[in-house]
Amino acid sequence: MMRSTSEILKKVRELEIRSKKLARDLFSGEYHSAFKGKGMSFKEVREYAPGDDVRFIDWNVSARFGHPFSKVFEEERELTVMLLVDLSNSSLFGTHYGSKRDVATEIAAVLAFSAVSNGDKVGAVFYSDRVEKYIPPKKGRQHALYIVREVLALESKGRGTHLGAALKYFTNAIKQSSIAFVLGDFIDRGYEDALRVAGKKHDLIGIKIYDQMDKELPNAGLIQMLDAETGAAQWIDTSNAYVRRKYEENFFAATDYCVNVFKKAGCDLLHIQTGDDYVTVLQRFFRSRIR
Repeated sequence: MMRSTSEILKKVRELEIRSKKLARDLFSGEYHSAFKGKGMSFKEVREYAPGDDVRFIDWNVSARFGHPFSKVFEEERELTVMLLVDLSNSSLFGTHYGSKRDVATEIAAVLAFSAVSNGDKVGAVFYSDRVEKYIPPKKGRQHALYIVREVLALESKGRGTHLGAALKYFTNAIKQSSIAFVLGDFIDRGYEDALRVAGKKHDLIGIKIYDQMDKELPNAGLIQMLDAETGAAQWIDTSNAYVRRKYEENFFAATDYCVNVFKKAGCDLLHIQTGDDYVTVLQRFFRSRIR
């Protein structure tokens, strides 16, 4: 559904008010504690002192001066937060609260304002079966508003999902280590290698957003179902218990695949159903990082 410019601006304003309140009241402490200090940056070289970690000896400088020197590091106080948002056609589906894309937009807005309120940079990669748009990370409220506006306004050229391509693009585009949130329904396969590579370089968190009807069919007789990403239509007899069970099994098989891929890559994965209190889910995750 296309929104008018006035509708988009009104929605951006609503999201800013809601997101900034959540960022201020709920996430400031958790966000800061969960992610600050995760990275270390080189500060200087000084003469080696007893107790220094031998792994940080700078052998080139030591050889030049004839005695050992150590590299000194400091915590990186400024983070780069990246949002990878799925804009494929399946993201437009939703029956309970709104579409999966609506939920992803709200979460992206909360994370963007959490980042800028902590003085961090935030950027985005919007993807479908291709990279739709890349927004380089920057600081500030206006930049966060720009990202939220683009999530609302951007009409994807692709229908399907190619998460692997988005992850490869992200890995090549962002050279420094970042905190990356991947928001989507993960209706895709074959992204194992790209996720593993990205996960080695970045602190990557997947947020799988799904609708109740992604998981279970209603007992509503004969209905026509349309695959939003391929356009294929099929008549389904939802009054058949076997059909409903197979549909549910397919959902859990896809979910298990996603869980295993993220686990093997050493990345976190959260599950949020449309209509869920995503604030509580995010808070619980942030607090688990602090312990």
